[in-house]
Amino acid sequence: MDKLRLGKTDLWVSRTAFGALPLQRTPMDEAVRILRAAYRGGINFFDTANSYSDSEEKIGRALSEVRHEIVIATKSGGKDKKTVAAHLDNSLRMLKTDYIDIYQFHNAPEVFSPDDPDGPFAAVLEGKKAGKIRHIGITTHRIPVAKEAIRSGYFETLQFPFSYLATDAEVELARLCEEADIGFIAMKGLAGGLLTNAAACRAYIRQFPNVVPIWGIQHMSELEEWLALEETEPVLTPELQAVIDADRKELTGGFCRGCGYCMPCPVGIEINFAARMNRLLRRSPYQRYMTEAYYQKMHRIDNCLHCNQCSAKCPYGLDTPALLQEMLADYDRFYAEHHGEAAR
Repeated sequence: MDKLRLGKTDLWVSRTAFGALPLQRTPMDEAVRILRAAYRGGINFFDTANSYSDSEEKIGRALSEVRHEIVIATKSGGKDKKTVAAHLDNSLRMLKTDYIDIYQFHNAPEVFSPDDPDGPFAAVLEGKKAGKIRHIGITTHRIPVAKEAIRSGYFETLQFPFSYLATDAEVELARLCEEADIGFIAMKGLAGGLLTNAAACRAYIRQFPNVVPIWGIQHMSELEEWLALEETEPVLTPELQAVIDADRKELTGGFCRGCGYCMPCPVGIEINFAARMNRLLRRSPYQRYMTEAYYQKMHRIDNCLHCNQCSAKCPYGLDTPALLQEMLADYDRFYAEHHGEAAR
């Protein structure tokens, strides 16, 4: 499998990497089977996080025997030294290893100071000194934070959402990372599941020689699709460009990426699901959303307090309450049409 040098880490990682967030929804035995198949297929880079429930444990069970042949990245969202240190030690236990290749600040709201003795950076620096961490990275959804991280010189990798819906600002981040020799790890290469043409997604990202995407994998069929694309090596043909152009026309602008950083909602609205409903209805089998259970989930929007906590936490600056009302109205029209009667 094709590999690239991940910036100044000097780690050589497979250009098809394994994003293990969805794997928390896969039963243990099947997850182990998928992970081992990924390794046999040539994938050597696996990204997870302390907060992804049992994702780390699954990687540890599946791949501890080949630990020195793979690259593991994990994360902590802790905001102080004590919390991050505890997360690091727990990750080491779950992953069945004595070191993490890339330890990342998870969805960092800012670039933490390495000079704060009680801050999160202090735990990471101590972990690196003790040999528990090889390289330090950061993940964020905020372009100003990403740019500050690049300028700071503190980090060897940056993880940021990147797909063929990328704006000029996001493409600039990839360029800035290349100039600074910082590894660029692309999350959400499928835009949270809204992009369905894997060949187009892969062909677009392969235009950037310093970008490694971590594809979220939950099922063996998904892994097999990515491995098959390694064999066929699709390039950006006019046909694939047409797919990209159509999706950009429909999806760019104020759409919810489903990152979930707006959660939790004080009245129980599943915002990262509900705020994408119009796309889900038209880009996946809609029948699953026509049940009474989903109807009730969507109508939690009626209880919105307009407290704007979700908008304040949205890294993309969306007017989330207004977007939810728009999604509910569209859902009710769709529900009525497909049930042959007005939605209740």
